[in-house]
Formats: sequence, structure tokens, C-alpha cells
Amino acid sequence: MRQLTGVISDRGSKYAVSGAPAASQGDVDAVLKDLKRAKKFAKATHNTWGVVLADGSPLKGDDGEAGAGMVILRMLERAELHNHVVIVTRWYGGKHLGGDRFRHVQDCVRAYLEAYSV
Repeated sequence: MRQLTGVISDRGSKYAVSGAPAASQGDVDAVLKDLKRAKKFAKATHNTWGVVLADGSPLKGDDGEAGAGMVILRMLERAELHNHVVIVTRWYGGKHLGGDRFRHVQDCVRAYLEAYSV
């Protein structure tokens, strides 16, 4: 699993992004389970994710951050990245971010794609 921590900090909320190969829902579940073995990720407010399978089927999870999974999916589709789950983690800092939260999700996915050239 690849990770970038401390990608964004805004009004107390902190963001990280992780990813790994995943060719099925079972693979995604295993990656999420592995990620949450680290206590700080298990205690995160949201672990949102998206993956586009080789056959083009999209899978996503918002984990309480409504709409975030779709943002990740759109970016993975544009990048034509298949069978690779990307997870954006947020630790809520006490202040609502409004629409900025979607921009932060995009920035995290962009940083991941650039850092790992996947």
C-alpha cells in the first residue's frame, strides 16, 4: 500500500491519501482492513474511496462524507486508472469546510496520482 500523509490541513481537518491494487470488492475490503490496522486510520472520521474495475464497473464508498467517493471515481476515470483503489482519509477538525472538502479530496487524489504515476 502506498500512502501520502499530511497532504492537506485546513481549519483543523487533516487529509491523507492511500492506494493499492484492487480488482474486486473483496480486494477493496482487504485494503481498507489493512489500512485500518494503523490506529490513526481506524480512528479517522472518514475513509472515502473509489475504484474502477477492469471491466469499467465503478465502486465507491463515502464513509459518511457524502459525494466524496464520486469525486474520486471521476478522477480515476479521467486518469484511465483501473483496478487500483484510492482512499482519501479525513480527520475532522471541528469546523465545517463546505464545498472546500471536495476540492481537498481532488487535491489528495491528484497528489497521489502524481506521486506514484499510476
